[in-house]
Amino acid sequence: MPGSRPRFYDPDGTRYGLPTYPLRCAPEGLATRRQLTAAGLRPGGAPVVAQLMWARRRGQVGVAYLYDLTAAVPKRAPTPGNLRAVAAMLAARSTCSSCRTVYEYCLPAGRVCWPCTQRETLAPAA
Repeated sequence: MPGSRPRFYDPDGTRYGLPTYPLRCAPEGLATRRQLTAAGLRPGGAPVVAQLMWARRRGQVGVAYLYDLTAAVPKRAPTPGNLRAVAAMLAARSTCSSCRTVYEYCLPAGRVCWPCTQRETLAPAA
């Protein structure tokens, strides 16, 4: 239809409260949180300046908030303590709670390896 406006085009913010654009139609200088992360940036406390909206399945609406690139700051580097904590958490996820064997993969939710599970299942009832 010539002259019709897309459903989610509201650059003034009168209809949706924030300047709103259809998917893939954001103006230059604005980025989503994922785009900031890919560029090594973070919002850094900057407010949301606009949003993207698109129609999803079954009448649902998808929303992605946009931040100003000039207000974005570099991502923080993890401290040595953060890195040690993450390493400890990953080690705990791959260590069997029954036999204390460390595996190269994360164990299921109970944190019990397959051999220990079989041993517990086949053990005679006392």
